[in-house]
Amino acid sequence: MGVYSITNNSPVIQPKGSSQQMDQSDFLRLMTAQLSQQDPFNPVDNTEMVAQMAQFSSLAGISETNNVLAQISEQLAAQTQLLQDIKAATPSTPTTQEG
Repeated sequence: MGVYSITNNSPVIQPKGSSQQMDQSDFLRLMTAQLSQQDPFNPVDNTEMVAQMAQFSSLAGISETNNVLAQISEQLAAQTQLLQDIKAATPSTPTTQEG
């Protein structure tokens, strides 16, 4: 599904592959296209531009948080696996009870 220009019906932006999600580069491309096509006598409202930039910053922060959490999860899984391997390799000594 493409995004079509107002003046013609040819697609401006095509999604990559089968993914329907947009990433940061798509957002920047759209914002640049919006700025280059705006009417110089009637520019985009400053509050709208600030809102878009805030959304972009929020998205970037969330993406970075997700990446860090994925790395932490992988490290915890590796440490858990290592502890289980050490536990399995360590011979258990029988305990005796004196009574």
